Amino acid sequence: MTSDDDFEPRLGRMRAGGKGNGKRARKFLHRVLAAANLARGGAPIVARRSGFTGTRIGRAAGVGRVLSARDRFAAFRQRRVIVKARLITLRGKGFGAAQAHLRYVERDGTTRDGGRGQLYGAETDKVDRNAWLEQAKDDRHQFRFIVSAEDGADYEDLKPLTRRLMTRMEEDLGTRLDWVAVDHFNTGHPHTHIIVRGRDDRGKDLIIARDYISHGLRERACELVDLDLGPRSDDAIEQRLRAEVGQERLTSIDRSLIRDAEANVLASSAIRGAFDQSIRVGRLKTLERLGLATQMGATHWRLAPDLADTLRRMGERGDIIRTMQRAYAARGDAPAIADQAIYDPAAPDARPLVGRIVERGLSDEINDRHYLIVEATDGRSHYVAIGRGENLGPTHPGSIVRIVPAEHGVRQADRTIAEVAATNDGRYTIDAHLRHDPSATEAFAETHVRRLEAMRRLTRNVEREPDGSWVIAPDHLARAAAYEMARASDRPVAIDMLSSQSLDKLVGADAATWLDKELVAVSPEPLRDAGFGHDACIAKDRRRQWLVAEQLADERDGRTIYSANMIATLQRRELLRVAGQLSDELGIPFAEARTGDPIEGRLGRMVELTSGRFALVEKSREFTLVPWRPVLERQIGKPVAGIMRSEGISWTIGRQRSGPSIS
Repeated sequence: MTSDDDFEPRLGRMRAGGKGNGKRARKFLHRVLAAANLARGGAPIVARRSGFTGTRIGRAAGVGRVLSARDRFAAFRQRRVIVKARLITLRGKGFGAAQAHLRYVERDGTTRDGGRGQLYGAETDKVDRNAWLEQAKDDRHQFRFIVSAEDGADYEDLKPLTRRLMTRMEEDLGTRLDWVAVDHFNTGHPHTHIIVRGRDDRGKDLIIARDYISHGLRERACELVDLDLGPRSDDAIEQRLRAEVGQERLTSIDRSLIRDAEANVLASSAIRGAFDQSIRVGRLKTLERLGLATQMGATHWRLAPDLADTLRRMGERGDIIRTMQRAYAARGDAPAIADQAIYDPAAPDARPLVGRIVERGLSDEINDRHYLIVEATDGRSHYVAIGRGENLGPTHPGSIVRIVPAEHGVRQADRTIAEVAATNDGRYTIDAHLRHDPSATEAFAETHVRRLEAMRRLTRNVEREPDGSWVIAPDHLARAAAYEMARASDRPVAIDMLSSQSLDKLVGADAATWLDKELVAVSPEPLRDAGFGHDACIAKDRRRQWLVAEQLADERDGRTIYSANMIATLQRRELLRVAGQLSDELGIPFAEARTGDPIEGRLGRMVELTSGRFALVEKSREFTLVPWRPVLERQIGKPVAGIMRSEGISWTIGRQRSGPSIS
């Protein structure tokens, strides 16, 4: 350096030595390990590496760890708050599901006075649902939370608590949040649904650490409730424990017994304090009455191995019974307990169920699990878990449905994949499939790839290589069975909408109805003279009289003879009537499709008729109505082609004739 101007600073981390050293400063841990190695004169000590879990990725990771550690040693007097969380991807069907979720949380009957729920935000008590969603349409994801304080009923209004919680969350995350919420008072525990956009205040994807979602937010909510209501008193704690003694569900006493049990089998009633001991003895006596515990001595009891799972199922059954009782409370005609049942599609003797919908609701709001209460033809009321809400479109009370167990098992495609992989070094590719079966087409082989992709997304039990080949394990069929079991929780049953209209509207409908199909069926649905079965019997008699008056049936010698083309005639009557209305709406004429006619055009929408569902296919100068199929849902707005046949339509999706077909 010959002058002051020759100095050129270089920004970066400091080095341990001078310019020629070239070595970075070692971490303190590394220096300690090096000194220990020199001192012991043996093999080097290697720092143990823990497995990567991803819990420290995202905002508030440190806060989450601190609160998580405090959660493990939380004071027994702390008021309890349940927080359920779920991350929702908005791509694909996710945005439509987000719209449906917001519509549902704003439904009627959720306020204290039974009114309609209203979204609110940080600074306003009224947020427009559609406007808020429009801003989030390009987001990658969103967060959904349900916050339910055990003592939530003590709050006159949950909005201040929610806003303070979200302010504390913003402080922990270090960013402003765009969120909306709605309070629900329609259950035993008031709770709040909170939806948070997956963007931070800089427009970047919002990533929240797993520890904070799992523990931190709940701890923050508990802090606020404790500040508002104070810690739980001794009387409140004792009252809650006494209430748990006789409950037929999993309680905090049971968790304590299981935790203290020897080898998870023997539990002792001996514990410090007369009150605690009396609580334990009382609970063990209840478990003995339920067949879940056996006394083995003066102070020891043997617990059932599946105690926790059994009590959880009992609690769920109790919740279901209370749900059914609430559904009938407004009607004032609740059926007897003996006439209430829980439909189990996995039972060996599970049979199809036909009946009318009494109520539809969410059994698990955070995971979008829906249920139906159905009055069936057997005269009983059934609670039916239907899985995800997308499995069934919009419904109305009184609609008639047919429910059957969904098929979940290893498919022939799984066996084919395993066979191809066995001859190709454990790899599956389309080329290997075509070599294995020369008669197969490339489109057919692609369906197997879609099957593998679905398994990879849901269960992660298959692996795709960068070159597009699939690694198929020797136990692939077992993995396929596990995948089907995972799908069963999302779609346990298949539902066929027999009529969107109620029975009283079907009696005089100038259309082909479910009653007509039952009247001419070779094996009609058996009807018990009770409940829906009784009402259906009366409706069939009245419908029979209407058909005779319309000269579509004739009574001879005490028997009713129906016209051979009765169903087709009624269906065509309604089709032409609705087509005339659509023609006025669209401004183009209707062209009736006949057997053998080609069907080409743009798939407009689904049209709901009493006779069934039809697809509206628009051409340049006319339109037609053809039978609807659920697979067409994804093709709305796209060009379709097919051939009208007596048993249905063979569809070709897209403009090309050689593309994928739907038979």
